[in-house]
Amino acid sequence: MAERLESLKAGIVGGFSLFFIFAIANLLNTLVLGKYFQTLASLQSDVNWHLLVSGAIATFSGFLFGVTYRYIIRSDQNPQLKAGGVLAFGLVRGLTQIELGWNSHSTIWPFVVLAFESVLCFAIAGIALNMAIKLRWVKPFSSI
Repeated sequence: MAERLESLKAGIVGGFSLFFIFAIANLLNTLVLGKYFQTLASLQSDVNWHLLVSGAIATFSGFLFGVTYRYIIRSDQNPQLKAGGVLAFGLVRGLTQIELGWNSHSTIWPFVVLAFESVLCFAIAGIALNMAIKLRWVKPFSSI
């Protein structure tokens, strides 16, 4: 039961951090990138159902990342394993963005920016989870 509770806490930290990063990135895309770079104009978004669904997906992805990341790092503190986990989650979400851009009739550059943001979001969420573990908000997985 304690392991499940710690996994839930890691998922909440991951979900909250990814949603927060998603909100900041969306604000940056709307106010800066979409406004000042014509090729990235499709990054501008209004508050509509697409934005809300994207935020919910980011939060759920962060929750799953938090739970999985806690099990990835274990007690060996392998930096390649940590980086691989972050890269795997970021690339799965990011390559989906690129595939959407590839199939659309507009330029692919906005989708490449979103893919880069996805990897960056998961990297920041990994840092947040490492800080939570170091501060003992979340206990690392113990193989007993």
